[in-house]
Amino acid sequence: MSDFKLEPNEKLNVREVMKDLDKYEPRRRGWTWRKPAPGLKMGPFEYHDCSEPLKNSIGLPPAKYFDNIDPQPMPVITTEIASGRFEDDIRRMRMGAWHGADHLMVIRHMGQSHIDGLMEGTPQGIGGVPITRKQVRAQRKACDIIEDEVGRPINYHSYVSGVAGPDVAVMFAEEGVNGAHQDPQYNVLYRDINCVRSFVDACESKKVMEWANMLQIDGAHNANATARDAWKVMPELIVQHSLNSRFSEKVGIKPENISLSTVPPTATPGPCVYYDLPYAVALRDICNRYKMRAQQNTKYICSSAREATVTHVLNMFISKLTSADIQSTITPDEGRNVPWHIYNIEACDNAKQTLIGLDGLMEMVELKKDGPLREMARDIKERACLFMEEIVEVGGYFKAVEEGFFVDSGKYPERNGDGIARKIEGGIGYGYIFEREDDYMAPVTAHFGYNNVEQYGGDPEDPAALIGGCTFEDRSKIVYIDELDEEDCVDRRFEKVAKYLDGEAIKPEMEWCGDGVVMMTMCVPTNARAAEAVALEIGNKLGLDEPVVISKEILQNAEGTRIEMKGKVPFDIDPTTLVVPAPPHYQSDEVLYKEFEEHPMQIVCGTVGDDEHSVGLREIINIKHGGIEKWGIKVEYLGTSVPVEKLVDAAVELNADAILASTIISHDNVHYKNMKRINELAIEKGIRDKVIIAAGGTQVVPEEARQTGIDEGFGRDSHGIDVATFLAEEAMRRRGEIPPEVEEEI
Repeated sequence: MSDFKLEPNEKLNVREVMKDLDKYEPRRRGWTWRKPAPGLKMGPFEYHDCSEPLKNSIGLPPAKYFDNIDPQPMPVITTEIASGRFEDDIRRMRMGAWHGADHLMVIRHMGQSHIDGLMEGTPQGIGGVPITRKQVRAQRKACDIIEDEVGRPINYHSYVSGVAGPDVAVMFAEEGVNGAHQDPQYNVLYRDINCVRSFVDACESKKVMEWANMLQIDGAHNANATARDAWKVMPELIVQHSLNSRFSEKVGIKPENISLSTVPPTATPGPCVYYDLPYAVALRDICNRYKMRAQQNTKYICSSAREATVTHVLNMFISKLTSADIQSTITPDEGRNVPWHIYNIEACDNAKQTLIGLDGLMEMVELKKDGPLREMARDIKERACLFMEEIVEVGGYFKAVEEGFFVDSGKYPERNGDGIARKIEGGIGYGYIFEREDDYMAPVTAHFGYNNVEQYGGDPEDPAALIGGCTFEDRSKIVYIDELDEEDCVDRRFEKVAKYLDGEAIKPEMEWCGDGVVMMTMCVPTNARAAEAVALEIGNKLGLDEPVVISKEILQNAEGTRIEMKGKVPFDIDPTTLVVPAPPHYQSDEVLYKEFEEHPMQIVCGTVGDDEHSVGLREIINIKHGGIEKWGIKVEYLGTSVPVEKLVDAAVELNADAILASTIISHDNVHYKNMKRINELAIEKGIRDKVIIAAGGTQVVPEEARQTGIDEGFGRDSHGIDVATFLAEEAMRRRGEIPPEVEEEI
């Protein structure tokens, strides 16, 4: 392990991570859960079921009002990382970890399910990434560095599935992967892998995972992602979870290392809580030995980020009511066909905000012990038990699959005849299961079945000792293969984006380094089909390459359509040509108290014109919100909808030192017109040289405000300290008394 460390304000050097991968060793094996922090006090709040906070993180946007506290909920939070270029995903991993994700899940390439051995090299994936040793080492190494930065262990996860499952499981165990999906039913139903082959492979895979103390997650939720009427498959979901979990235990995986990937089956516009809460209760009643990994429903989600967010929150409400050890986050990326960094982060924030917002909920509410909740849960459990009994009656799981029991859209015992049927003597890998010869030997550490080493002088309790340890004990026996393709490889991709990695040029990105992808949101006042054509024409006229409409929602059939469009900017930005504004500076309390004590200041203020907004200005002036009253400034607040004439007249009458105008409404640039009129009136009244004039509002641009003749403008995210600092410094300037230490700071 190198001494490479991250600095919070510096980019992660991906090329540094790639160095010496042949020498990298994972620092630990196994899954790590968050540490509870009951009674956690952060800022003005006390939390009831949170976990230990992070060393470095980014809180939710409003946290800036509370000293940037960032409480972390108890469930592990998942984000899925799979752009197809693992070197770019490393940077996304860092972003996710800073926003609270500690379960980074890499989606494997679909075609790998049909590959019969480990892949090497780093070809770009389609709809995921091929899982190679180089990728795993690079990303696990990056996770080591990132977890040191944020101060919490990061669980790295991928898939042990397909006909190469046992091979992948061994590599994962060697390389410190902490969790993996492993479900033989998933292979059979969704990959058409032979039933016997899938379950035999699963035995070996699960035994290896058990040795590495990996968390196993199943894939039963795919039934409600593929059934036509997903909410009807609840009994089957419980059966699939039960089959895989009990099978895993029989192989040797501890119950605490088995996690059910449970997804509420109902989606919008169904009454999802009414349908899905009984299912969650029923599943936890039957499978209470295992962990729960809650994942949102994506069955009917379109490409709307709003829709996905609401679905996510409703699903997490059920998680909170019934428990979730892991909270997965899913974004509408599949609908958009772009795995964008920003939506991974938003999904993490959705989970964090929702779970923190529901902190302590179960101390105040409880689920009813009678009524429809318990009746519906009992009905689901009874149907699940009858489903399992019928599987036994027809001759077992394989026979039930052959007869199309699974992913049938009928609510058991109803059958629609649209289930997924697979032949016992068919599918990928059929005919490649062989009975062991009498002299078969497996001198390896984690192996399902009989190692058969004693006839060769080995110890059944330590079979790998016969060969001086297998790769699990002796890493020098691992053959590390770097790149197989001289063109499709990380180094070539680094060469193509070197100027972006080195900061010589900057380009927007959503998926890959320097991809130039941007997104635009617009309201087009016409029907959906025409709106899409309009948006594409706008993209072309703006000079975007490859404009594509990724989301559209009808506002009204004839009146308008909300369009989201992506495209690529064909140019770079040279950072050396940028005029970057200096960061805001603030005077210390000591300077401000002294200034306004020695030079008392009287101001008049109000929201001007026909504007009724008051909250923003009150936060600027009110001592309760850190407003300017704190430092002894005397404030005469005139209220809202104040004519500009009245504001200036009040300044004359009170002999005020400053006028503060709040202006939120900006139609027809009325905010700037009001500023200009205040300045003109102050000149007419003969007080302009005496009075400081400032105006603020969410639509105010300081430079444009100053062009109206006033002294300063304050835009979005301004606070009392900003205004107080300006008033103090402007007063000092006018007196010609700016102290050297203040001048230096300015």
